[in-house]
Amino acid sequence: MKKLLALVVVSGMVFVACGPSAEEKAAEEQRIADSLAQVEAQRVADSTAAAEAAIKAEEEKLAAEAAAAEAAAAAKPAHKATTVKKAETKPAEPAQETQTTRPSRSGATRTN
Repeated sequence: MKKLLALVVVSGMVFVACGPSAEEKAAEEQRIADSLAQVEAQRVADSTAAAEAAIKAEEEKLAAEAAAAEAAAAAKPAHKATTVKKAETKPAEPAQETQTTRPSRSGATRTN
């Protein structure tokens, strides 16, 4: 029995001694935290770059539209200083009566 007890104690000591030390555990936790911080920083940088690219594209689009509007305004002929005829007014025409429609099928005489 003493030999079995000694064997269990030695086995327990070897099992505990073979695991990672407190320093190794702390180093692993720090590595994971650093990795997560790096991933988060990269995500923020990517998001910021995408937003800046979208803003730049929108500004370029607005600049192109403004240039097109200026070109269209420059292409229009200048207004001539001539007299403008007034539009002739026509007397109001009486409203036309609506015609009743006939059913498209021979048996479809019922309307809702």
